[in-house]
Amino acid sequence: MLKQLQMGLRAFLLLASRVWTFVCFLLKKQVRAIAGESSREYYITFQVVQHQPVKYEIYPLSPLSRHRLSIVKRKVFVLDLDETLIHSHHEGVVRQTVKPGTPPDFVLKVTIDRHPVRFFVHKRPHVDFFLDIVSQWYELVVFTASMEIYGAAVADRLDNNRGILRRRYYRQHCTPDLGCYTKDLSAISADLSSIFILDNSPGAYRTYPDNAIPIKSWFSDPMDTALLNLLPVLDALRFTQDVRSVLSLNLHLHRLW
Repeated sequence: MLKQLQMGLRAFLLLASRVWTFVCFLLKKQVRAIAGESSREYYITFQVVQHQPVKYEIYPLSPLSRHRLSIVKRKVFVLDLDETLIHSHHEGVVRQTVKPGTPPDFVLKVTIDRHPVRFFVHKRPHVDFFLDIVSQWYELVVFTASMEIYGAAVADRLDNNRGILRRRYYRQHCTPDLGCYTKDLSAISADLSSIFILDNSPGAYRTYPDNAIPIKSWFSDPMDTALLNLLPVLDALRFTQDVRSVLSLNLHLHRLW
């Protein structure tokens, strides 16, 4: 009797699976037909927004993970600013990359060559949450090719009195090379096995490709999730003995941007 019930249940589940597959097929076919007809008769514009919760659960480490962290050196995570964590433009810019009418997250007033300049700064989506999480895993360092008077003001606002962006390097610490500014990671830490950089410009880390994580330049896309997508990798990277053993495998990505 029990065996017959089991066989009957399996047959029912198989039938239900096939029915569901067929229903899905019909729905997709109907959507395509409606979309095709709509395109012939009139235009319909719509956008499906998938809401993603801004969270990354940090679970208690297992004894084995705690032991692993205790025997490896704490890593230094170097962060670029412009087009990596933020985007900004100043008054008088003829061609703005931000959609007109988009309010900035904050406005900076700085004096450059005795002239007051206002910068309208937009934060990359999820940057505050991102900094909260990675500051628990790494020593954070800001390294920007921008002028110090501007870069320091941006870093202050991102830090927001949390004390997580204390170490900072600016344009005067960069090396002009082939039309761009390169960043010398060895000036921050002599141990290149325990330092890496997140930067949208491959030229910035030309000398240290094995110590870099590339990221697509960000200007205004409110749906960008690049920083969130990096969290699982960054969570795992802190357990490595040498970050280059992992990051050197991604060299093909540096050619994308």
